[in-house]
Amino acid sequence: MKTLIVHAHPEPKSLNGSLKDLAVSTLEGAGHEVRVSDLYAMSWKAVVDAADYGPHASSPLKVAADSGRAFEAGTLTEDVRAEQDKLLWADTIIFQFPLWWYTMPAILKGWVDRVFTYNFAYGVGEHSDTKYGERFGEGTLAGKRALLSVTAGGPQPHYAARGINGPIDDLLFPIQHGILYYPGIDVLPPFVLYSTDRMTAEEYPAVAKAWERRLLTLESTEPIPFRRQNFGDYEIPSLHLKEGLEAAGRTGFGLHVRA
Repeated sequence: MKTLIVHAHPEPKSLNGSLKDLAVSTLEGAGHEVRVSDLYAMSWKAVVDAADYGPHASSPLKVAADSGRAFEAGTLTEDVRAEQDKLLWADTIIFQFPLWWYTMPAILKGWVDRVFTYNFAYGVGEHSDTKYGERFGEGTLAGKRALLSVTAGGPQPHYAARGINGPIDDLLFPIQHGILYYPGIDVLPPFVLYSTDRMTAEEYPAVAKAWERRLLTLESTEPIPFRRQNFGDYEIPSLHLKEGLEAAGRTGFGLHVRA
């Protein structure tokens, strides 16, 4: 297995840093190939601008169209092309990050904004009366698997079904479904640690053991059963879920997960 770890935490000695290092040693120890994109260590540029697209940047800037032309011409900046090559190389992608203000750190969102360009991560495939592009189960990155490894400062009950922060599956849905599943990546159930601001050194060995177990079962873990877009569940072109396919009482994000 070839695994890319995209790591987003500014402190190498943080819990996130330890989990990243443990993932590298565990996977390599099991005979897998591992590459790491440590975004803070790389001083990753987190904002999209005209410089990303070189001679294919228009005025006014049109991010989708310009990024697609630059991708097709091979003129995206070297850092972006390198990350796209890593994604094409990998079988599995692990995203290691803290949950900050209910989402990923800005540097990681900037990685997505710049690397997931038009004609690479989206805008591919035919649009017709029966198909609305290759996305949500199809696309450039179909066949790959991803796992979010997330640390949250709050206690687990705060992220439960009736918790004040909202269910963790809802908070992660825009990332898991909207960013990863969109270009075809199968998404594994996340590895989430809670109350991490209060975690003691004595608690870490149990956390490490649980993380090692998840890492060593990546290839056999069943992905979240998100619905595929072009395979009969949705009306086209409205992309509304067809009536009666949902489980009784299910609403919201849960509609897009098969019962």
